[in-house]
Amino acid sequence: MKPLNLEDVQKYVNENIGEFHSKRIHSLDNLKLLDVLKRKNPYLYKAKNMLTSDTIVRGIVDAHISSNEETIFDEWLEGLAIFINREVFGGWKSGIPGVDLEFDDDDVRYIVNIKSGPNWANSSQIEKLKQDFNTARKTLRTSNSKLNVIAVNGCCYGRDNNPDKGEYFKFCGQHFWSFISGDDNLYIEIIEPLGFKAKQKNEDYTNIYASLINRFTKEFSDAFCKPIGEIDWEKLVQYNSAKEVIKL
Repeated sequence: MKPLNLEDVQKYVNENIGEFHSKRIHSLDNLKLLDVLKRKNPYLYKAKNMLTSDTIVRGIVDAHISSNEETIFDEWLEGLAIFINREVFGGWKSGIPGVDLEFDDDDVRYIVNIKSGPNWANSSQIEKLKQDFNTARKTLRTSNSKLNVIAVNGCCYGRDNNPDKGEYFKFCGQHFWSFISGDDNLYIEIIEPLGFKAKQKNEDYTNIYASLINRFTKEFSDAFCKPIGEIDWEKLVQYNSAKEVIKL
Protein backbone atom coordinates (compact mmCIF):
# COMPACT_ATOMS: atom_id res chain seq x y z
CA MET A 1 0.00 0.00 0.00
CA LYS A 2 1.22 3.49 -0.82
CA PRO A 3 -0.31 6.86 0.13
CA LEU A 4 -2.79 8.31 -2.36
CA ASN A 5 -1.59 11.41 -4.20
CA LEU A 6 -4.62 13.66 -4.58
CA GLU A 7 -2.96 15.51 -7.44
CA ASP A 8 -3.03 12.26 -9.41
CA VAL A 9 -6.75 11.94 -8.68
CA GLN A 10 -7.28 15.54 -9.84
CA LYS A 11 -5.37 14.81 -13.03
CA TYR A 12 -7.37 11.64 -13.71
CA VAL A 13 -10.67 13.46 -13.23
CA ASN A 14 -9.62 16.38 -15.43
CA GLU A 15 -8.54 14.03 -18.21
CA ASN A 16 -11.57 11.73 -18.03
CA ILE A 17 -14.63 13.68 -16.83
CA GLY A 18 -15.20 14.82 -20.42
CA GLU A 19 -16.11 11.22 -21.26
CA PHE A 20 -19.13 11.45 -18.95
CA HIS A 21 -20.33 14.69 -20.54
CA SER A 22 -19.75 13.36 -24.05
CA LYS A 23 -21.85 10.27 -23.34
CA ARG A 24 -24.63 12.46 -21.91
CA ILE A 25 -24.74 14.48 -25.12
CA HIS A 26 -24.46 11.39 -27.30
CA SER A 27 -27.43 9.87 -25.46
CA LEU A 28 -29.61 12.86 -26.39
CA ASP A 29 -28.35 12.89 -29.97
CA ASN A 30 -29.50 9.29 -30.41
CA LEU A 31 -32.91 9.70 -28.77
CA LYS A 32 -35.89 9.14 -31.11
CA LEU A 33 -39.31 10.36 -29.98
CA LEU A 34 -41.38 7.68 -31.71
CA ASP A 35 -39.16 4.91 -30.35
CA VAL A 36 -39.52 6.21 -26.79
CA LEU A 37 -43.29 6.59 -27.11
CA LYS A 38 -43.58 2.87 -27.83
CA ARG A 39 -42.08 2.13 -24.40
CA LYS A 40 -44.08 4.64 -22.34
CA ASN A 41 -47.51 4.41 -20.71
CA PRO A 42 -49.97 6.68 -22.57
CA TYR A 43 -52.68 6.06 -19.95
CA LEU A 44 -50.44 7.70 -17.34
CA TYR A 45 -50.25 10.90 -19.38
CA LYS A 46 -54.03 11.09 -19.49
CA ALA A 47 -54.41 10.25 -15.80
CA LYS A 48 -51.99 13.07 -14.92
CA ASN A 49 -53.98 15.47 -17.13
CA MET A 50 -50.97 16.19 -19.36
CA LEU A 51 -52.74 18.18 -22.05
CA THR A 52 -49.90 19.78 -24.05
CA SER A 53 -47.30 18.33 -26.37
CA ASP A 54 -44.57 20.16 -24.45
CA THR A 55 -45.59 18.62 -21.12
CA ILE A 56 -45.60 15.09 -22.47
CA VAL A 57 -42.33 15.55 -24.34
CA ARG A 58 -40.55 16.98 -21.29
CA GLY A 59 -41.83 14.10 -19.19
CA ILE A 60 -40.45 11.58 -21.69
CA VAL A 61 -37.09 13.28 -22.15
CA ASP A 62 -36.53 14.04 -18.46
CA ALA A 63 -37.32 10.44 -17.46
CA HIS A 64 -34.84 9.19 -20.06
CA ILE A 65 -32.19 11.63 -18.87
CA SER A 66 -32.64 10.73 -15.21
CA SER A 67 -32.26 7.01 -15.83
CA ASN A 68 -29.55 7.25 -18.46
CA GLU A 69 -27.34 9.78 -16.72
CA GLU A 70 -27.23 7.74 -13.54
CA THR A 71 -26.10 4.68 -15.50
CA ILE A 72 -23.44 6.67 -17.36
CA PHE A 73 -22.10 8.29 -14.20
CA ASP A 74 -22.12 4.97 -12.31
CA GLU A 75 -19.81 3.54 -14.97
CA TRP A 76 -17.58 6.61 -14.75
CA LEU A 77 -17.35 6.42 -10.96
CA GLU A 78 -16.45 2.75 -11.21
CA GLY A 79 -13.50 3.72 -13.39
CA LEU A 80 -12.42 6.37 -10.87
CA ALA A 81 -12.61 3.88 -8.00
CA ILE A 82 -10.52 1.33 -9.88
CA PHE A 83 -7.93 4.01 -10.75
CA ILE A 84 -7.64 5.10 -7.10
CA ASN A 85 -7.34 1.54 -5.84
CA ARG A 86 -4.68 0.76 -8.45
CA GLU A 87 -2.64 3.77 -7.27
CA VAL A 88 -2.78 2.64 -3.62
CA PHE A 89 -3.08 -1.16 -3.62
CA GLY A 90 -2.16 -2.10 -7.19
CA GLY A 91 -5.71 -3.29 -7.84
CA TRP A 92 -7.06 -4.14 -11.27
CA LYS A 93 -10.26 -4.31 -13.31
CA SER A 94 -11.55 -7.83 -12.83
CA GLY A 95 -12.35 -10.15 -15.69
CA ILE A 96 -14.66 -12.27 -13.53
CA PRO A 97 -18.40 -11.81 -14.25
CA GLY A 98 -20.12 -9.82 -11.52
CA VAL A 99 -16.82 -8.50 -10.12
CA ASP A 100 -15.53 -5.04 -11.03
CA LEU A 101 -12.36 -4.74 -8.96
CA GLU A 102 -9.79 -7.11 -7.46
CA PHE A 103 -6.93 -6.24 -5.15
CA ASP A 104 -4.71 -7.84 -2.53
CA ASP A 105 -4.07 -6.51 0.98
CA ASP A 106 -2.64 -8.33 4.02
CA ASP A 107 -2.83 -11.76 2.35
CA VAL A 108 -6.49 -11.22 1.40
CA ARG A 109 -7.87 -11.09 -2.13
CA TYR A 110 -10.76 -8.64 -2.20
CA ILE A 111 -13.35 -8.97 -4.92
CA VAL A 112 -15.55 -5.90 -5.27
CA ASN A 113 -18.82 -5.27 -7.06
CA ILE A 114 -19.23 -1.48 -7.39
CA LYS A 115 -22.64 0.21 -7.40
CA SER A 116 -23.69 3.83 -7.20
CA GLY A 117 -25.87 3.93 -4.07
CA PRO A 118 -27.01 1.49 -1.38
CA ASN A 119 -30.58 0.89 -2.59
CA TRP A 120 -29.76 -0.63 -5.95
CA ALA A 121 -31.17 -4.14 -5.62
CA ASN A 122 -34.28 -6.23 -5.05
CA SER A 123 -34.17 -9.70 -3.52
CA SER A 124 -33.49 -11.50 -6.80
CA GLN A 125 -30.62 -9.12 -7.62
CA ILE A 126 -29.10 -9.74 -4.19
CA GLU A 127 -29.26 -13.48 -4.83
CA LYS A 128 -27.53 -12.93 -8.18
CA LEU A 129 -24.82 -10.92 -6.42
CA LYS A 130 -24.24 -13.76 -3.95
CA GLN A 131 -24.07 -16.29 -6.78
CA ASP A 132 -21.56 -14.17 -8.65
CA PHE A 133 -19.39 -13.85 -5.55
CA ASN A 134 -19.53 -17.60 -4.88
CA THR A 135 -18.59 -18.36 -8.49
CA ALA A 136 -15.73 -15.86 -8.29
CA ARG A 137 -14.40 -17.51 -5.13
CA LYS A 138 -14.42 -20.93 -6.80
CA THR A 139 -12.71 -19.52 -9.89
CA LEU A 140 -9.93 -17.89 -7.87
CA ARG A 141 -9.40 -20.91 -5.61
CA THR A 142 -9.02 -23.21 -8.59
CA SER A 143 -5.51 -21.83 -9.08
CA ASN A 144 -4.80 -21.19 -5.38
CA SER A 145 -6.81 -23.30 -2.94
CA LYS A 146 -5.41 -21.43 0.09
CA LEU A 147 -6.40 -18.00 -1.19
CA ASN A 148 -8.41 -16.01 1.36
CA VAL A 149 -11.15 -14.27 -0.66
CA ILE A 150 -13.43 -11.60 0.80
CA ALA A 151 -16.33 -10.25 -1.25
CA VAL A 152 -17.49 -6.64 -1.00
CA ASN A 153 -20.42 -4.76 -2.47
CA GLY A 154 -19.10 -1.19 -2.65
CA CYS A 155 -21.49 1.75 -2.99
CA CYS A 156 -20.16 5.17 -3.96
CA TYR A 157 -22.58 7.14 -1.79
CA GLY A 158 -24.96 6.63 1.13
CA ARG A 159 -24.48 4.49 4.20
CA ASP A 160 -25.20 1.03 5.57
CA ASN A 161 -24.86 0.61 9.31
CA ASN A 162 -24.82 -3.19 9.06
CA PRO A 163 -22.02 -3.92 6.60
CA ASP A 164 -21.59 -7.62 7.42
CA LYS A 165 -24.11 -9.45 5.20
CA GLY A 166 -22.77 -12.90 6.01
CA GLU A 167 -21.60 -13.97 2.54
CA TYR A 168 -20.19 -10.55 1.71
CA PHE A 169 -19.64 -7.06 3.14
CA LYS A 170 -21.42 -3.91 2.02
CA PHE A 171 -19.42 -0.69 2.31
CA CYS A 172 -21.11 2.59 1.39
CA GLY A 173 -20.07 6.22 1.03
CA GLN A 174 -17.14 7.18 3.26
CA HIS A 175 -16.62 3.55 4.26
CA PHE A 176 -16.26 2.46 0.61
CA TRP A 177 -13.85 5.20 -0.49
CA SER A 178 -11.75 4.65 2.62
CA PHE A 179 -11.72 0.89 2.00
CA ILE A 180 -10.33 1.20 -1.54
CA SER A 181 -7.89 4.04 -0.79
CA GLY A 182 -6.94 4.04 2.89
CA ASP A 183 -8.00 7.70 3.04
CA ASP A 184 -10.91 8.45 5.41
CA ASN A 185 -11.48 11.88 3.84
CA LEU A 186 -11.43 10.83 0.20
CA TYR A 187 -15.23 10.80 -0.07
CA ILE A 188 -15.13 14.57 0.51
CA GLU A 189 -11.90 15.29 -1.34
CA ILE A 190 -13.13 13.90 -4.69
CA ILE A 191 -16.18 16.19 -4.88
CA GLU A 192 -14.28 19.32 -5.96
CA PRO A 193 -12.43 17.79 -8.96
CA LEU A 194 -15.73 16.49 -10.34
CA GLY A 195 -16.75 20.06 -11.12
CA PHE A 196 -13.93 20.46 -13.67
CA LYS A 197 -15.36 22.46 -16.61
CA ALA A 198 -18.86 21.50 -15.41
CA LYS A 199 -20.31 24.94 -16.18
CA GLN A 200 -19.06 24.87 -19.77
CA LYS A 201 -20.12 21.28 -20.36
CA ASN A 202 -23.57 21.82 -18.88
CA GLU A 203 -24.13 24.91 -21.03
CA ASP A 204 -23.43 22.79 -24.12
CA TYR A 205 -25.80 20.13 -22.80
CA THR A 206 -28.55 22.65 -22.01
CA ASN A 207 -28.46 24.01 -25.55
CA ILE A 208 -28.81 20.52 -27.02
CA TYR A 209 -31.61 19.71 -24.54
CA ALA A 210 -33.56 22.84 -25.51
CA SER A 211 -33.25 22.05 -29.22
CA LEU A 212 -34.40 18.49 -28.59
CA ILE A 213 -37.47 19.61 -26.64
CA ASN A 214 -38.44 22.04 -29.41
CA ARG A 215 -37.97 19.43 -32.13
CA PHE A 216 -39.80 16.65 -30.26
CA THR A 217 -42.67 18.98 -29.36
CA LYS A 218 -43.20 19.75 -33.05
CA GLU A 219 -42.93 16.05 -33.99
CA PHE A 220 -45.45 15.08 -31.30
CA SER A 221 -47.89 17.83 -32.29
CA ASP A 222 -47.67 16.89 -35.97
CA ALA A 223 -48.25 13.20 -35.24
CA PHE A 224 -50.66 13.16 -32.31
CA CYS A 225 -52.60 16.41 -32.22
CA LYS A 226 -55.88 17.19 -33.93
CA PRO A 227 -56.13 20.20 -36.26
CA ILE A 228 -57.67 22.24 -33.43
CA GLY A 229 -54.62 21.52 -31.24
CA GLU A 230 -56.00 18.92 -28.84
CA ILE A 231 -54.06 15.71 -28.25
CA ASP A 232 -55.52 12.80 -30.19
CA TRP A 233 -55.47 10.29 -27.34
CA GLU A 234 -57.00 7.51 -29.43
CA LYS A 235 -54.26 7.79 -32.02
CA LEU A 236 -51.56 7.93 -29.36
CA VAL A 237 -52.83 4.79 -27.62
CA GLN A 238 -53.19 2.98 -30.94
CA TYR A 239 -49.59 3.84 -31.86
CA ASN A 240 -48.40 2.52 -28.50
CA SER A 241 -50.59 -0.57 -28.04
CA ALA A 242 -52.56 -1.67 -31.11
CA LYS A 243 -52.02 -5.25 -32.32
CA GLU A 244 -50.94 -3.94 -35.69
CA VAL A 245 -48.32 -1.23 -35.96
CA ILE A 246 -49.86 2.14 -36.76
CA LYS A 247 -47.97 3.94 -39.50
CA LEU A 248 -47.71 7.69 -39.10
